[in-house]
Amino acid sequence: MTTAILPPLRRFIPLTAVASAVLALAACGSGGSHSFNFDEASLALAKQQVAASQIGLPTSGATVTSTETPTASTGAQPPASVRANISIAPVDPGAPAIKMGLLLPKEWNGKVVMVGGGGYNGVMPSLYTYPAAPASQGAYPLLNQGYAVFGSDSGHQAGAAGSRDGSFGTNDEAVANFSGAALKKVSDVADVLVTRFYGRKPDKRYFMGGSTGGREALAVAQKWPSDWDGVVAWYPAWNAASLDLQFGRISRAFAQPGAYPSLGQRKLLRQAALEKCDALDGVQDGVVSNVAACNSQFDPATATVGGQPLRCAAGASQEGCLSDAMISALKTYNSEIRFSAPLGSGETQYPGFNVWGSELGEEGSSPLQPTVNLLAMNTTAPASPTPLTAPYWAVFWDQWVRYFVTRDANFDALSLDPQNPGAWSDRINQLTKLQDINSTDLSAFNKRGGKLLMAHGTADVLVSSRATEQYWQRLEQTMGAPAVKSFARYYEVPGYGHAASTAFNANWDSLKALDQWVTAGTAPGAQVVSDTAGVPGRTRPLCEYPTWPRYKGSGDVNSSDSYSCASN
Repeated sequence: MTTAILPPLRRFIPLTAVASAVLALAACGSGGSHSFNFDEASLALAKQQVAASQIGLPTSGATVTSTETPTASTGAQPPASVRANISIAPVDPGAPAIKMGLLLPKEWNGKVVMVGGGGYNGVMPSLYTYPAAPASQGAYPLLNQGYAVFGSDSGHQAGAAGSRDGSFGTNDEAVANFSGAALKKVSDVADVLVTRFYGRKPDKRYFMGGSTGGREALAVAQKWPSDWDGVVAWYPAWNAASLDLQFGRISRAFAQPGAYPSLGQRKLLRQAALEKCDALDGVQDGVVSNVAACNSQFDPATATVGGQPLRCAAGASQEGCLSDAMISALKTYNSEIRFSAPLGSGETQYPGFNVWGSELGEEGSSPLQPTVNLLAMNTTAPASPTPLTAPYWAVFWDQWVRYFVTRDANFDALSLDPQNPGAWSDRINQLTKLQDINSTDLSAFNKRGGKLLMAHGTADVLVSSRATEQYWQRLEQTMGAPAVKSFARYYEVPGYGHAASTAFNANWDSLKALDQWVTAGTAPGAQVVSDTAGVPGRTRPLCEYPTWPRYKGSGDVNSSDSYSCASN
């Protein structure tokens, strides 16, 4: 549920606005007798408007509020481009506008990419990169390849809590925009402006996102299939409201006295799990690849670490071991929540997380460690009111209950039982209909030639890879495995957490795989994922679910050639 990190940039250089007629002249190049003039088109972009009638869902129209030339303060400069900052006006005068950015390269490849957001959104995602983009592609992989790129804050502007700020949930239009409506509005505005700028419509339209952005990727394939040629969904929070309810269950468990483990105790738990499970894939490499076997064999109540019991003597609370209260809460984290009745979306449960062997937050020297800790269990226990130092999921639950569900900023979120919400059941059911993007009939997307790539790290403790497995299984049940195979793939990455990991930080050129499938009809062959953190440069086969990388027994343990994709 994270927000992408931008490369270091100086202040953008504003461009001078000129008459819109200049844009019309400049745009003749790609589709008429005049050659395309990037400088003239860039100058004319400022103050452009898009009428409400040109946008597929209700708005009050859109305006380019400013244009800028991106430059970097350090390192390589981005390729020549112009950025338009755009405001899409709401229908409800009390609702916030949708703020979007559109990046237009001088050397355009004829294609566009929409990038998704993270968490509750509210901030502009980076328009330069995409989830798990290869480090070798530098800071500007999308611009370097000539893509026009756009994204948005989904219709509200976050405060100090950033992507954890759910205070917009008190406005119906803002909630609808966040739940998916903004995707269509932003896409339509971008399409109009791109077509005006270059003088022709895009040849191909792709969507790429992770977490909330992964949910958004699946949303556009489900809801507006004719608009998109391909989507990439990393660690998608597709059943977001159901996930929120699981967040509530976990938050209440770790809020119990003595249940929240310290950074040191969490590291001890991971060490114990690695001692038990690391070699189950044939090699001890600091990564649990045979996750199913680990989940069935590891029990923190009986595990040992360094020859000593992981559980504290008599279950008491002390450093250097786990108390019974901690073990109970961790097992809650690892297990599913079952709802007392089907939700409005039809969902009946949300699965547990692969807690054993995953990074829950610990002390470490990796530059990724603070991000890993933030997106896991952070540094303080869930409480009410919930501090930003609490686990990401605890803050998320607190915001959802106070602003989306009860719309009472003073409500005690930990007092609401997610399995028995009582008077709040109807409101929760309404929200699940908006936020659970759970249709598994992608036949319209498939029929128009759309391609779908999904990927998820099995060590993700913010959005469960078990949930993505369930979506994939339902997709095959609905459409049939052969049909799904014709347009979609789902890969899992052992050791990779939510957007970042110090154990195995995944890099994969998903855009190349998608583009080749869409434009050349070349389905993905054997894919390789590389690590930039645990052992920088090591590679593994990117295995299609339900397989995982097993060491062959000989060869370089850091080379994908020494592994095969196995199944239990």
